[in-house]
Amino acid sequence: MAKLVFGMNISLDGYVDHQKFAPDPILFRHWIEQARGLTGSLYGRRLYEVMRYWDEDNAEWTPELHDFALAWRRQPKWVVSRSLTSVGPNATLIKEDIETAIRGLKAELAGEIQVGGPELAGGLTDLGLIDEYRLYFHPVVLGHGKPFFTGPRPPLRLVASDRIGGDAVRLTYVPGGSG
Repeated sequence: MAKLVFGMNISLDGYVDHQKFAPDPILFRHWIEQARGLTGSLYGRRLYEVMRYWDEDNAEWTPELHDFALAWRRQPKWVVSRSLTSVGPNATLIKEDIETAIRGLKAELAGEIQVGGPELAGGLTDLGLIDEYRLYFHPVVLGHGKPFFTGPRPPLRLVASDRIGGDAVRLTYVPGGSG
């Protein structure tokens, strides 16, 4: 059975914004290795459209950026959207009966499926489908933006904490509180 993992870079005050801060080289290498090891990624429309940046090579990219693009392209992607009519290479559109489709993915596949986007993760949390949360905190305070958590969550239990790179700290939680 596959595990759904929601993990993103996050400010100290709880916001995600890929344009306000970026991972250092060590954390970026971590993201490359993670992308290589994933069974696939599950996206909401907005984040999927941002991630489509990696579909086409850019001559100005560093070798690390090429590595990430290659890892991202190779993995299957599922895109949850009622407004899109098509998706790019190696991607499948999920328009209806989202819960059944995602429960099917979890049952049929093995390994980790990365969940991308706070709104999608919030909806999947409400359905009891997120198995793990990975918050990659950066020493930045934004004061506003899109929150990592889109609403109240059931109690979570800390299962790991580690520093990655110079400034990022990853906290890993699973549902279930401290019991």
